[in-house]
Amino acid sequence: MCERLASHAAVLRLMRQYNFRPKKNFGQNFLTEPKAAEKMAEAAQISRDDFVIEIGPGLGGLTQILSEKAAAVAAIELDRELTGILKDIFSDNSRVEIIQGDILKSNISALMNERGRRTAKIAANIPYNITTPVILNLLENRSQLSIISLMIQREAAERLTAKPGGREYGVLPLTASYYANVAINATVPRNCFFPRPNVDSVIVTLDLNSVNRAPDSGGILFRCIRAAFGQRRKTLLNCLRAQDWINAGREELIELLKSCGFDENIRGEALSLEDFIRLSQKLGG
Repeated sequence: MCERLASHAAVLRLMRQYNFRPKKNFGQNFLTEPKAAEKMAEAAQISRDDFVIEIGPGLGGLTQILSEKAAAVAAIELDRELTGILKDIFSDNSRVEIIQGDILKSNISALMNERGRRTAKIAANIPYNITTPVILNLLENRSQLSIISLMIQREAAERLTAKPGGREYGVLPLTASYYANVAINATVPRNCFFPRPNVDSVIVTLDLNSVNRAPDSGGILFRCIRAAFGQRRKTLLNCLRAQDWINAGREELIELLKSCGFDENIRGEALSLEDFIRLSQKLGG
């Protein structure tokens, strides 16, 4: 297959050939720039020994390039019609397996074990409306993953990399930075997609191998984080007091906060990941 599928001409040809129209409810915007697909593969550090799980392969533009660099690619597509088209497109490519399914309901470990794979890398061009649940799902099922390379809308990337004090700061960036080193690799302009979206996209990499933290014993850290952002307008003290798993009164919690170096009126959005880790260790102590 010599034609670059991640091109405007190829996308239009495939749509005509299969009488296919992008579906808004699936957030389908197909990549039309081969260099962007190359950057995705580069960001994921794909090598010939890698097993890659691709989420949302679209019309196969990124799938094609991944298959040229990896040992094998399992591409998971939710749209049944598109799944059939992809199976036809890659019928002669032994490195590509097209799977119809929902990544949010898929068992990644089972998928890998069935194919005799111990580790995998993720490559995904995901719609804005499912960005957060997909990332959190992948992080929850991270045990056999090494790198997650994502093409997401700029606004989603800003939320993923938000810092303390910002409006977008919360559970997502804290969870991501706890498990991975998060880096923005490149911007992909909106004119690199068809249909053309209203915003630019960004390639983001979550490197799971570069972070080695102690396990969240008893899940206390993420209980603290979820509590702190459950009602953003409340102080951290009041958010913690509302938790039935915390067996401490108001004055005791105030002293605990002070022992961490926090004022009793501080809000969760002001705390860094290290602050939350210190707080959770005090609560669990």
